[in-house]
Amino acid sequence: MPATGEPADRTVEVDLGGRLVTVPRDGLYDRFRMDTDLDEVERDPRVSSVDFFRRMPKSRLDSRIGPTLTPNFYYRISTARLTMLAPTKAIRTRLPRELDPLEIAPGLGIVSVMSFRYDVCDIDFYTEAAVGIAVKLARHGGLGLLDLVTGLKNDSLHSYVLSLPVSTEIARVRGHDGYGFPKWVTGLDVDIDTERTFTRVDNDSGGLDLALSAPTPKQTARPTGAHVSTLTSYTTIDGAWHSTTSQINVLSSGSTRFPRGLALRLGEGRMSDDLRSLKPIRTIRLDVTTEGQLALHMPVPTSLPDRS
Repeated sequence: MPATGEPADRTVEVDLGGRLVTVPRDGLYDRFRMDTDLDEVERDPRVSSVDFFRRMPKSRLDSRIGPTLTPNFYYRISTARLTMLAPTKAIRTRLPRELDPLEIAPGLGIVSVMSFRYDVCDIDFYTEAAVGIAVKLARHGGLGLLDLVTGLKNDSLHSYVLSLPVSTEIARVRGHDGYGFPKWVTGLDVDIDTERTFTRVDNDSGGLDLALSAPTPKQTARPTGAHVSTLTSYTTIDGAWHSTTSQINVLSSGSTRFPRGLALRLGEGRMSDDLRSLKPIRTIRLDVTTEGQLALHMPVPTSLPDRS
């Protein structure tokens, strides 16, 4: 049975470094193997522009998932991030020694629940969700809570991800084996529009792991390239630290502080267990992007302090 849940005649098997996965037949990955024709993508009515990608050439390299091209391009995405305060003591129990939590005050750090919907991308449609911890490699001091969170939103964020379920097997293999992320395949519904933001993640038995529902904050449209943020995530691959950079071209987004009408439900599963272990105290912000684009670079080796 194909991992995508589609009929066999609508899928094809592809090899990723010796791992066979199914992808949609005649989808972008089946036809282009990451070397996607931007002119064809631009004709997709869901994609407003590909100018962001025309200025970003891809490189061919060998990786743990075989020869590939980088960056991986996501031509139409929507995302949500729920930012919460949590005790540093609880956060440190889940962080490797080499990483420090980003604190907004002594003993108080930042954790997030995130969800992503990738409508058009080089490896075809999929969804994912995450529980992550904001970390620092340089000193952040003297900033108030709201100033710090706003600065993170508008500039860059460094994170360590505890859980990252996805909806397709190609996303799992690339993310887990190629990037070192804690990915697994599960039922995962992400629906984000200008009115409502909704996410549901299933556990291994098909029950509820985690669900999020909230009114979508008022959106502000931006020209392509006017607001490009970065996310740097840290993982270990074959025992060595790597950093993975994501560049997000934000086209329509909005935020709200101390969001009202928010419903976050925890069930039984890996995401809920990870979030509970962080002992979140209060939700302070909801950021939603109803339209954006993403360039996901392959991980590169990085040096972190040895505190062993």
